[in-house]
Amino acid sequence: MERSEADRKYLWHVQDIFSSDEEWENSYAEAEKELDFSGFSGKLGDKKTLLGFFAKEESTGRRLERLHLYAHMRHDEDSRVAKYTAMQDRALSLYVRFSSAVSFAEPELTALPDETLRAYAADPDFKDHDYFFRQLIKAKPHILSADEEKLLAEGGEMYSQFQNIFSMIDNADIALGEVADKDGNVIPLTHGMYGVILHGKDRELRKKAFERYYQAYIGLTNTIAATYYGNVKKDIFLTRARKYDSCLSRALAGEDVDVKVYENLISSVNENLPSMHRYIALRKKLLGLGEQHMYDIYAPLVSDAELKMPYEDACKLVIEGLAPLGKEYQALLTKGFDEGWVDVPETTGKRSGAYSTGIYGIHPFVLLNYQQTTHDIFTIAHEMGHSLHTYFSNEHQPYAKADYRIFVAEVASTVNEVLLLKYILSQTKDKNLAKYLLNYYLDTIRTTLHRQTMFAEFEASAHAAAERGEPLTSENLNAMYLALNKKYYGDAIVHDKEIAYEWSRIPHFYTSFYVYKYSTGIISAISIANRILREGESAVKDYIAFLSSGGSDDPVSLLKIAGVDLTDRAVFDAAMKEFDDVLERFEKAQ
Repeated sequence: MERSEADRKYLWHVQDIFSSDEEWENSYAEAEKELDFSGFSGKLGDKKTLLGFFAKEESTGRRLERLHLYAHMRHDEDSRVAKYTAMQDRALSLYVRFSSAVSFAEPELTALPDETLRAYAADPDFKDHDYFFRQLIKAKPHILSADEEKLLAEGGEMYSQFQNIFSMIDNADIALGEVADKDGNVIPLTHGMYGVILHGKDRELRKKAFERYYQAYIGLTNTIAATYYGNVKKDIFLTRARKYDSCLSRALAGEDVDVKVYENLISSVNENLPSMHRYIALRKKLLGLGEQHMYDIYAPLVSDAELKMPYEDACKLVIEGLAPLGKEYQALLTKGFDEGWVDVPETTGKRSGAYSTGIYGIHPFVLLNYQQTTHDIFTIAHEMGHSLHTYFSNEHQPYAKADYRIFVAEVASTVNEVLLLKYILSQTKDKNLAKYLLNYYLDTIRTTLHRQTMFAEFEASAHAAAERGEPLTSENLNAMYLALNKKYYGDAIVHDKEIAYEWSRIPHFYTSFYVYKYSTGIISAISIANRILREGESAVKDYIAFLSSGGSDDPVSLLKIAGVDLTDRAVFDAAMKEFDDVLERFEKAQ
């Protein structure tokens, strides 16, 4: 279906940003005039000048965000339209120029005496920037001289090359080959198709795809190992240059997260692995396998249990399922569905998948490609979780503190998914659907918590080994990864020789110490959802306060508002118990 054929009530109101392309062009021209910040350089120690700088930075930043969002959304509506591709490129270019124009500010402010920064942080005139100043003070021991900082900055493009090299290998140069199904149909392997096959019912096809897919990576194992080792060595160089104790502590300092959170995650998951092993053994039994292999791990256990419904009914179900979050939350969901926040149908040229986006001063937007599946229903709940997090943050925080960190970004979306799932489970009389949803929840926790924690443990082990001076060869990395795979998945599965190479296909490893956030996100969400169901209004009040806090403090402190203390092992253990409890229900449902 072409976009022009879609019912307009199912399309987002991009005109709420700019009424027309002409208005966008006029704003772009104005923005170009606002990029000169040279008058502030060297003068930020003066309070009046600094206030003026912050005011202009916000004004220009907000204009540029609108320019980019409009162009980005228009491009995603139909990527075939070259005009919007060009507008998006122009907006990004303008933003780069803006970033360059204000780049003097942070080093200049960092060079100010600590007492000046503390005075600014306590000054009511700077209340919108108090957290920013507290962060500057914390980072000062790791800030180098101006010349040294300039030298490190000039290496920026070089630091990203390891990620770029892997991306070229993984997306351009690697030959994944093809496989034939039972009817002789030849299927070209792509990353996406590999995932589809592994989640399918045809076991022989899964086996062939698994072996062929990994064959491609095995053929490049030394090249990929050298690329990954280079990325780790880059991390070590920057860690030592900035005087951090370890690569892990440097990475987490960037998010303002205590290393104890990472340690709690790995120790809790490790101590509770028997439940994971029990689930893997149950999968083997339910699939009726004499031997369970790694290519069986995503095979469906429950079939013919899809919740298929039109978009309006799905929205109604989401609103009903999220009733524990209160009437205000439900009213905002309704407002979003009714007032052009959501772009619903799949149309020709439209970006695939789903996302939520938003900028200060404008309501959030959600892109869907709704197909009436269970997954799509949960996607609505997920993306609206992001959107209402953005809405509450923008409503209750000044511009400087509205944007929340990646560390907490997945919490609100996952809370919605957990609450919706528990609601459907409580309402359904369909035993097969109940089994399907319990299995869906188990696999969500397994893939988002256990698997990502295994990745996080691998990253920590690889970096620690390199920090001790041990080389990261293909053989060493394979041995490290295979040992972790055996520990996490247990004895009820064959640890195929190919799985030792899985580390070599994970793009996230080139953004070091990122994957653990998926695990902490679902742990936090489970804790919050259960507290809301258990305590009701008081827990909801705390949760809305968390959603309204934006980026006003470090993420661990913000989560404490919602009753989640990630420096306490108990939160992690509670999520592990949730998995155990759901597993028990699933076992009894057989």
